[in-house]
Amino acid sequence: MDDKKLQQKYKNKVSNAQGQHFEGYIKAGCINYRNVGRGEIDKTPEPFKVLAKDKTGKFTGRFTREHAQPDFKGALKGGVCICFEAKCTLKDNIKRSVLTDTQLETLERYYKMGAVTGVCVCIQDKFYFIPYLVWDKMKSCFGRQYITQEDVKRFEIKFNGAVLFLDYVSKDKKILDENYSLLKKNFEDDTKVDI
Repeated sequence: MDDKKLQQKYKNKVSNAQGQHFEGYIKAGCINYRNVGRGEIDKTPEPFKVLAKDKTGKFTGRFTREHAQPDFKGALKGGVCICFEAKCTLKDNIKRSVLTDTQLETLERYYKMGAVTGVCVCIQDKFYFIPYLVWDKMKSCFGRQYITQEDVKRFEIKFNGAVLFLDYVSKDKKILDENYSLLKKNFEDDTKVDI
């Protein structure tokens, strides 16, 4: 195996491990919200296809990306649904294209039904909950198809060993009101998103 393949294999393993840790932090946030009565939110199982099965019941399988649903779904206190994807990167930016068409379509359908929808993002060592509308309209919001920490600092969320995706860091009431209204905004009024 040449050096480039080894480096890529190593990067993939590091990225996979980081993603697993990130999902664990979000699951801890879900448990926190359950314990304080703010929500019942669960991890969506990854789509999996069985390729072969032997007589003992052992099988060979593969995770399938094309039918992947958003990572977390549930309900918040008061009966509002929540549906969001989780993405993590060690780079200083994250591209809109990290979500599949199926994931974006599912978020849009939930959004149209009035659910809280978004993308929970870890960029390097900071955590953000970006409303679906902002993620979907990334090009009109930021002029490009990727975001940096500077772009989304108003969407930074709290972390205490758990990713508290319902709790923004900002104490500015105007920013908080705008963030929460973006999470619940009427889909028909979204021709341009100002942030």
